[in-house]
Amino acid sequence: MLWVAAGVVTFAFLVTMEIVARHYGLPGPMTNQAREVVFGPASGPLLYAGLALMMVVLTWRQRAIAVGVAIGIDVVFLLVRWAVDARLTFGNGALWVILAYAFIAVTRRTGQERVLLLKGVGLGLLLVAGHKTGDTWLLITSKTRPAVLDAYVATADHALGNPSWVAGRIVAATGPIGMHALHLVYGQLPLAAAVFALYQLRNVAVERRFPGHHLVRTFLAIGLLGPVIYMIFPVAGPVFAYGAEGGQWAAANLWPHTPPPIHAPHKMLFDQVTPRNCMPSLHTAWATTLFIHTRQASRPLRFAGMFWLVGTLTATLGFGYHYGADLVAGVVFALTVEAAMRSFDRGWDRSGIRLVGYGATVFLVLLVSYRYLPLEMARHPWAFGPSLLLAMSTVVYGYVRTTKQWNPEAAPVQQPEPQLVQV
Repeated sequence: MLWVAAGVVTFAFLVTMEIVARHYGLPGPMTNQAREVVFGPASGPLLYAGLALMMVVLTWRQRAIAVGVAIGIDVVFLLVRWAVDARLTFGNGALWVILAYAFIAVTRRTGQERVLLLKGVGLGLLLVAGHKTGDTWLLITSKTRPAVLDAYVATADHALGNPSWVAGRIVAATGPIGMHALHLVYGQLPLAAAVFALYQLRNVAVERRFPGHHLVRTFLAIGLLGPVIYMIFPVAGPVFAYGAEGGQWAAANLWPHTPPPIHAPHKMLFDQVTPRNCMPSLHTAWATTLFIHTRQASRPLRFAGMFWLVGTLTATLGFGYHYGADLVAGVVFALTVEAAMRSFDRGWDRSGIRLVGYGATVFLVLLVSYRYLPLEMARHPWAFGPSLLLAMSTVVYGYVRTTKQWNPEAAPVQQPEPQLVQV
């Protein structure tokens, strides 16, 4: 019943997003997904990542057949597109195979096997639908929020030392090699998450059940909840509001060499194309979640989690996509959502409610401070800067301490004392 309820809620949400997008003359996530059954997909790797997640419920023989059929279908599509001189893309085969297994689950499976296969299909489709929904959210933010609050966040960012301006100059100094490397890390965060999710779900086909909590659940929750905050706190980003990317809409061409002056902030009118997707930084939230989940994995995966976290934070600041205040809010947001997902899995208790409530309160205080106290924060950086970092640190500490109580280390087994044998 829980899975049925989740499916109904998800479908209703997608229909709502479709209606809202249509209202603004844009295709919604369901339309974009349906088009990719025949037309060229926007992201072939994303569709194959969804196929890979679906295949965790299959045997190795079934996986080989599924991949072979998907590649074969894509070859046919590529030949047709080459013949008609269309854009050469791939990924249709992966979507066809996912939909085929949905049909097989309904018509050829029964009982627990049907439920397991439908869960696998749902997981793969949710990954793709989540990405499409995120794109629709971003388009809606640019259409419905003509004014942005960049001046408020940029002013408050003085309390942190304007880290985006500092990182932007450092990245520019590294030249093309450093910039290309960071672009690769930043752009391939979803792929890194999919690879680790496959590691987490590697035993599903053997155990015939999904683990109670895994990375994909938190990733999807962050992607669905984050854009809601974008609607409340629309921010374009330094490279747009204060850089060359903003064109005529930019307040000034200051990023990354000249920090913005400290003065009373005000709302800025901006174009209807640039997404208002800065507050909080969802790339930071996703990278933080990946880092958390890799802590219990092997050493190479722990290193990869740390690498992607550091690389993502550097890229978000160094490319001017986010302010430092966005990153602080992103870490708090990620830990709060992760705590809520874990509490939902294990059952809500006082510690879970307290942790989620505290994280949500800190997150709300951060947003209120950025909006209503930016000038005071900029004028007193030595008071507000450490306070922001301390607030974030308390959430990190609370999360680590609470989750350790949830997952106590196994006590060492005591060896029985040797018995003396009398002769």
